[in-house]
Amino acid sequence: QVQLVESGGGLVQPGGSLRLSCAASGSIFRINAMAWYRQAPGKQRELVAAITSGGNTNYTDSVKGRFTISRDNAKNTVYLQMNSLKPEDTAVYYCNADRVFVVAGFWVYDYWGQGTQVTVSS
Repeated sequence: QVQLVESGGGLVQPGGSLRLSCAASGSIFRINAMAWYRQAPGKQRELVAAITSGGNTNYTDSVKGRFTISRDNAKNTVYLQMNSLKPEDTAVYYCNADRVFVVAGFWVYDYWGQGTQVTVSS
């Protein structure tokens, strides 16, 4: 019913920038909170940033001031602008939609994208 597709990952030098996008498709009427998570090799998946349907945001401490999450509700798309990237930002980044109201008239929960690799290295 709902698919999330991320794009925008890649290899960047320390101090560089990348912009990730995540487009949701399917029988969607409304999406509540959307978020970006990341998982580095040998580590647990962690929340990077989240945004509500009304635009309220929160960030993990390590990315505050460097990353910005935003969304376009009309396009069912969430973005993550990543500036001043550091080697420790290297991870697979995943998009999440926690609650989706589908056109059939009910909620569905906890959808994930396939992930996009971000590598920060010189």
